[in-house]
Amino acid sequence: MAAEPGKRLRYAVVGAGARAEMFVRALVLDHPSTAELVAFADVNQARMDAHNDWLEELGFDAVPTYRAADFGTMLAKERVDVVLVTSVDRTHDEYIVAAVEAGCDVITEKPMTIDVPRCERILAAVAETGRQVSVAFNYRYNPLHERVREVLAEGAIGEIGSVHFEWLLDVRHGADYFRRWHRDKANSGGLMVHKASHHFDLVNWWLDAAPVEVYAAGRLFFYGQAGRRHGYARDYDRAHGSPEAAGDPFALHLANHPKLRALYLEAEAEDGYRRDQNVFAPGVTIEDDMAVLARYSTGATMTYHLTAYAPWEGYRVMINGSRGRLELEVVESDFVSPYAAGELKGAALHGVQAAVEEGWAKLTVRPFWEQARQVPVAGYTRTGHGGADARMTGVLFGGVQDPMHRAATARDGALALLTGLAANRSFETGQPVRVADLLTIP
Repeated sequence: MAAEPGKRLRYAVVGAGARAEMFVRALVLDHPSTAELVAFADVNQARMDAHNDWLEELGFDAVPTYRAADFGTMLAKERVDVVLVTSVDRTHDEYIVAAVEAGCDVITEKPMTIDVPRCERILAAVAETGRQVSVAFNYRYNPLHERVREVLAEGAIGEIGSVHFEWLLDVRHGADYFRRWHRDKANSGGLMVHKASHHFDLVNWWLDAAPVEVYAAGRLFFYGQAGRRHGYARDYDRAHGSPEAAGDPFALHLANHPKLRALYLEAEAEDGYRRDQNVFAPGVTIEDDMAVLARYSTGATMTYHLTAYAPWEGYRVMINGSRGRLELEVVESDFVSPYAAGELKGAALHGVQAAVEEGWAKLTVRPFWEQARQVPVAGYTRTGHGGADARMTGVLFGGVQDPMHRAATARDGALALLTGLAANRSFETGQPVRVADLLTIP
């Protein structure tokens, strides 16, 4: 939905956890001329109160808050134009469908949803109402990924035959998925859906293709009870108040983080949600080591591997074509600092910043019968997902024109889900899965 000249669109946020903060700050700080934050909705009042406290610290007025059960009332009373969905993944479809049926547009965090029935429900509601659903695939806006798209479109390596994509989550960032609600596949769809939908969307976008068939193998190797044999596990349920968690590099100490303390520790009494569970405790139903082989509508194939317990964080993409090869290497952190182990990615602990860990990015084209050449990339930074967050919110909230037309639709969100959903099915059956047998997308 585009704002009329001189009019600001009215935004409401549903889901007042940590995922909402980037969007809230972008709305009120970066795009006040085109966007207005008018309400929060959540299952937990304390979390909404925490966000309002931070708004007031920034010099803005608090906004009305609504219980999630009163979502429809909020849409009507606050005259909402656009809903921002940043809730637990399994609830996305509830809010998306209710919002479009009420005449609102939607911007949702990835993944759009977590399974086939929910995805079908969203697509049907969008088709019926004609409203717009955008998925916040910020990786599309990373200058590195933009340059890859341009180089491929220019034909620098010819027709694409295959892609190899390796993603490494280090033992700080990776571990965090096993402390919180993501550890239950019923909430998140597992890392093939929650995390890898970003990566699968990039491949769809780079290749201008859709997945056709997927074969995958995945297991829980390092975390959960399965990982206790590796010798890292300590006996506690959650870190807060547990002497056994002292000095544990896998423990998150919420009391050390003012924002996490306000959002989670001080909000526990309302819903019992614990943000700091032991990564080796029972209840983990997602995988931490996953391999995928996918075939696309263009005939190209992809091999993909996601490891959630690596010593460094980053990714490698190699794309093979009829005229050469493109290689992208990104090191976000070259090791996990002992001062930051057990903390959150990018967090500060006792004055020591995660920035002591080094990183770099390199994009290379290797044509046949020529020397390799480095491709310069302007605008890439090591913060805000490579500078992508600010670029994306400028398009979504600020009316910035994007010549690459990257705003991802509900259809794009569904296509990104398909590889992960098929991979999850392949995990279960041990067989290749045709995505058309799961969901047909026009």
